[in-house]
Amino acid sequence: MKRRSALKNMGMAFGYAVATPTVIGMVQSCKNKKVLDWTPSFFTQEEGVHIHTLLDILLPKTDTPSATELNLHMFLDQFAQEVLPKEQQDFMRLSMDAFFNNALSASGKEELTDLEGADLEPVFAKYLKKRTDDVEEAHGKAVEAYFEATMKEEPAELDPEVASYNFANSLRDIGIWSYRSSEYIGEEVLNYLPVPGTYVPC
Repeated sequence: MKRRSALKNMGMAFGYAVATPTVIGMVQSCKNKKVLDWTPSFFTQEEGVHIHTLLDILLPKTDTPSATELNLHMFLDQFAQEVLPKEQQDFMRLSMDAFFNNALSASGKEELTDLEGADLEPVFAKYLKKRTDDVEEAHGKAVEAYFEATMKEEPAELDPEVASYNFANSLRDIGIWSYRSSEYIGEEVLNYLPVPGTYVPC
């Protein structure tokens, strides 16, 4: 694999997961847990609450369950803790911190515990907006430069705006992926085939 492609994939952090049986099993293992019983492993308690809120903003309850009714926030926490390598964990925390700092600045609040869904929603919408090709390319190069520096064990910095865009888009990607991979959505909503493929005789 080309080095540039490898760095770009690393920069996606948790946005693109390989659908291995282990990871799929993690999606399923979270399905029966209750929110009140949840203690995050990777996120702090406050971060976990806001991840819960952001996922429900992304995938609210309609005629299908919301993201958190399928416990995707628990899956995301477990995925970050058990699957991501150290450099991607660090990158996720960096981008998440930048996003929450922007939410605090926009809301005029000082503490993470003070943030509410109404504070997070406009910031989330801002960073999910489609970027121009030039801006997207510039952001990609900035992320590549960040990982190149970390690989060389040099000081690495990333613009908070770039980090916030990366966090929002990665959260959207893994949220949608894990939602579609959940047992309920796979069997009750999507076209479920216990045995893939159909036999069509002559």
